[in-house]
Amino acid sequence: MRKVEVKALVMDYIQKTPVVLLQDPVSEKAVPVWIGSNEAHAIAYGLQDKEFPRPLTHDLMGNMVNSLGGELEKIVIDSLHDNVYYATLFVRDVDDQVHEIDARPSDSVALAVRTDIPIFIADDVFDNAAIEMPEQDDEENILQAEDFEDFVEGKMNLSDFKKFIG
Repeated sequence: MRKVEVKALVMDYIQKTPVVLLQDPVSEKAVPVWIGSNEAHAIAYGLQDKEFPRPLTHDLMGNMVNSLGGELEKIVIDSLHDNVYYATLFVRDVDDQVHEIDARPSDSVALAVRTDIPIFIADDVFDNAAIEMPEQDDEENILQAEDFEDFVEGKMNLSDFKKFIG
């Protein structure tokens, strides 16, 4: 299992769908996960530590667990079938028992960034879905890295993404 972090949120302009890039800081590879716009907003707000006067859905989920004496421990994206990712929330209850709850990765990542819990990806899922991030060893790669930075900042079309994984 690999611990990952949210590298960026980008838009797939072809499918008109947000994509979250989950990066392994050790290998510099990332797993792109296509998500819904509501989850993308929740992730973006969580990354910005934006607070609202009333709880958003993922805040509500975290608040419910905490109010019942539980603790969100981690999320794991644990399988990939027919291009669909599956995730599990690990929640410890007041009796110290850990419950594994099936969840969508998009909701899981949104919950993780809003509650500051770690995100993991199973090794086999990571090995099958991860893409190489650009290296920064020489001038050409530095330029490519700058282009990629523009990409993750939303200045490029996702169709350009192939040049970073080829």
